[in-house]
Amino acid sequence: MSNILRQNWLLDRRTFLRGMGAAVALPLLDAMVPMNAKAATTAKPARSVFIYIPNGVNVLTWQVTKAGRDFEFSQGMKPLEKHRQNITIFSGLHHPNGAGQAHSCIDTWLTTARINQVLGPVYRNSVSCDQVMAELTGKETRIPSLELSVSSGIGKPFGTTTLAFSRDGVHLPAEENPRVVFNRLFSAEGGTSKEDQRRRLAQQRSVMDAVLSDAKSMRMTLGKDDQTKLDEYLQAVREVEQRTERIESWLNVPKPVLDKKEIAFFQRNVTQAEAGDYYRTMFELIVLALRTDTTRVVTYATGSENKGLAIPEIGIKHTRHELSHHNNDPAVMEVLTKSDIFLSQQFAWFLDRLQTVKDGDEPLLQRTMVLYGSGMSYGHSHQTANIPTIFAGGQALGLKHGQHIDYNLPKIEKYDLTDHSTYLHVCRRPMDDKARMSNLLLTMQQRMGVRTDRFADSINPISEVLA
Repeated sequence: MSNILRQNWLLDRRTFLRGMGAAVALPLLDAMVPMNAKAATTAKPARSVFIYIPNGVNVLTWQVTKAGRDFEFSQGMKPLEKHRQNITIFSGLHHPNGAGQAHSCIDTWLTTARINQVLGPVYRNSVSCDQVMAELTGKETRIPSLELSVSSGIGKPFGTTTLAFSRDGVHLPAEENPRVVFNRLFSAEGGTSKEDQRRRLAQQRSVMDAVLSDAKSMRMTLGKDDQTKLDEYLQAVREVEQRTERIESWLNVPKPVLDKKEIAFFQRNVTQAEAGDYYRTMFELIVLALRTDTTRVVTYATGSENKGLAIPEIGIKHTRHELSHHNNDPAVMEVLTKSDIFLSQQFAWFLDRLQTVKDGDEPLLQRTMVLYGSGMSYGHSHQTANIPTIFAGGQALGLKHGQHIDYNLPKIEKYDLTDHSTYLHVCRRPMDDKARMSNLLLTMQQRMGVRTDRFADSINPISEVLA
């Protein structure tokens, strides 16, 4: 291992490596790990996956009505019943900063930030939970984190298409095409030699150095608003620079080979026109990235508040955004429930794969925490309390499941799902201010090995899920 590789290994690992060529290992071998990371890889890895669904759910067919362990699965979650012992269902969680910013739920699902556009045009976000984890685990993997979405890029302020934000609150771009992601992670960099790749990376650094130099000299001549925009641009350039340095640091790390059938599977032209095949292909890609230890942190937005896939294969022609504005029409709400069930089926399929694939002598799911949910509860009126949340896996990390943790019932005694007016108050405002989504995010960070006692507006970890 070269001295350059050892020196570069301590660089910041936060940036998503768009354009990075890589292959994978079955399993991760000692020869593939830079020397300074050897000690850290002796322990079995912890992993986290965050899966977002847009525009909430049909709350009347989603809500589980009994707390504890002998609950019955609701219609919207019925496909997950076979994973009862692998999941915890939450009711009553909320983001204290979430009120009034329903169209930006995806922006803040993992950051908890207050970014209400009504308060001003300047967009300010904070670091997302996944990136706090990636700062730790990214030191041991080819890429720190993997960002996936149904829409490539970052979207726009107050309507992003990615779940991940850097320590400076900068969007990390996501990718929607599974074949593109596969080739970036698991194929040689354009089929070129290491020497050609190093020359190309050197040229990129030269261009970035020139950009940074020119921008810095220009900054003092700009007004305050333009300086803010330029600073955001410079931060993005710096992250590209870090990414470039990281790519070079891994050039000497051997790239393993995949089975031909697996390669062929990901080289298919998978489109979003058939939602089920598309979702399962993306989930299979996540499984591959985790089991080969290419990364240990993944975010996947299966939709945003501005884009949720139609499901034509089961007769759903409308997007989730359209379905969420149902105006209490029973026929439209029935279709929304059908969409909820379909997404639960895809999630159950993903858990099946994590349970089937072995990580040493135990299922991959045992060392993988999966958070599934939305930043909105009742989409029709943009309510953001009682957000749908399912927490799965990670039993080997000290977690326990098979329960419904409900923060509403101690306040309301029982649910009445026969009428909107008697139920939706739990979606309009939190029944328990201390039931914060950030508490669950903090719990996940601690199980990943992050040494912290707080994340954003958290109060404490959730003891009910700790074994």
